[in-house]
Amino acid sequence: MLPKTSEDKHDKLEQLKDRSKRAEKGGGEERLEKQRAAGKMTARERIDFFLDEGTFEEFDKFVVHRSSDFGLDERKYDGDGVVTGHGLVDGRPVFVFAQDFTVFGGSLSETHAKKICKVMDLAMKTGAPVVGLNDSGGARIQEGVVSLGGYADIFLRNTLASGVVPQISCIMGPCAGGAVYSPAITDFNIMVRETSYMFITGPDVIKTVTHEDVSKRELGGAMTHNSKSGVAHFAADDDEHCLRLARELLSFVPSNNLDPAPFVPTEDPEDRRDAVLNSMVPESSNQPYDIRDIIHNVVDDGYFFEVQEHFAQNIVVGFARLGGHSVGIVANQPAFLAGVLDIDASIKGARFVRFCDCFNIPLVTFEDVPGFLPGVNQEHQGIIRNGAKLLYAFAEATVPKITVITRKAYGGAYCVMASKHIRTDVNFAYPTAEIAVMGADGAVGVLYRKDFKETTDAETLKKQKVEEFEEKFANPYVAAEHGFIDEVIEPLETRPKLIRALSLLQTKRDTNPPKKHGNIPL
Repeated sequence: MLPKTSEDKHDKLEQLKDRSKRAEKGGGEERLEKQRAAGKMTARERIDFFLDEGTFEEFDKFVVHRSSDFGLDERKYDGDGVVTGHGLVDGRPVFVFAQDFTVFGGSLSETHAKKICKVMDLAMKTGAPVVGLNDSGGARIQEGVVSLGGYADIFLRNTLASGVVPQISCIMGPCAGGAVYSPAITDFNIMVRETSYMFITGPDVIKTVTHEDVSKRELGGAMTHNSKSGVAHFAADDDEHCLRLARELLSFVPSNNLDPAPFVPTEDPEDRRDAVLNSMVPESSNQPYDIRDIIHNVVDDGYFFEVQEHFAQNIVVGFARLGGHSVGIVANQPAFLAGVLDIDASIKGARFVRFCDCFNIPLVTFEDVPGFLPGVNQEHQGIIRNGAKLLYAFAEATVPKITVITRKAYGGAYCVMASKHIRTDVNFAYPTAEIAVMGADGAVGVLYRKDFKETTDAETLKKQKVEEFEEKFANPYVAAEHGFIDEVIEPLETRPKLIRALSLLQTKRDTNPPKKHGNIPL
């Protein structure tokens, strides 16, 4: 055998460069331009924009599909419709995969699935987040059950990785059929308004089966899933906005369930007291106000990163920082349905609480809740079971938990919203707090129903009894006397009080009884 010459080596290097260039063209320049013309970035453009510049390291660039059926043997593309690898986001390792719609419509094959599974396995071993950029027409029909098996392999890893590393799905094109279950298991879904959709069965099948006429956008568009179904957590204006949201989200969460969340120094003084907070809660218990105003005035630099802004707006959830540390915020919203808890609000709150508990992010609850939403529809759809999800989530959580009761805390909803009784560590209340089984009008109507029937001046008696009830219960001091409230605070003290409590709780250790897992009422 003759020794290899420098010319042979040069040829090998040129071969590598040529094949790399071919792989980077995906389905070809014509299809890449068609993708851009549709207002979408290409798979590689998305990865380059998402990761810190120059940090992407690609895996399996030259993988091709193995099927020879239906003429596929003659059409092979390096990468097989998905770009996978790892890089950095704000200097932290992140694994990423981006489906390439220019190659077989981004459809999932056996090898396509294996590429995704490889990065997910490495993410769990190394303790780094996984971000999926989804843009796929679904299973590759030509591969049949092998393609379906690939989806199941991914679903298993989504499930095993849940609570171990953060998982974010960016829906940047079609996502239909079985493909939707991978994003459904991940922690957060970001959808692009004009170009993405998700559904189990498309409009054509629905029209055939149920005779309902609906467009793709109405059925499974970004705003449908952000406002109606709750499947999505964010609605992005375009691909770049979607990827910026994913980066921002990662800035609040740790890389895995053992690491702390990133600390972000702030010049916002920890002892800042804002007098406007003293007048923010209205004197009338029935007058609405926006709980976000309190949140913005308390957190670092007034910045609150809200999650599921358009869904179940009677509860507000999201991330913020206090003294540079990430916290999860859960708050009733008096400006929408008076902040009442219903089915959707309970599910939204419970899922967010459980995410924060998985990744050791402290929970701060702002409570102003008149109770659970009454109604035949709510009862028949399971407000008991669904309301119990939020109760279960708060009770199960072992992270530092702090509650601030700003006004109403009525009935069972008082118990559910991170009360002292379900292991909340520090409970504050404003002087405006009203902690009771129910509101004064309702309570008096029950307690003195007989007296009202027997008197000739029921209105005067009712007014007197309401005033007596409010004097006794429309304040936080009875609960404070029992130790259910640790401190009644002046509202302007909220920020320094929360930061001191969080500092105290940094070394908190709490456990649940040994068990395989609990049985949350799903």
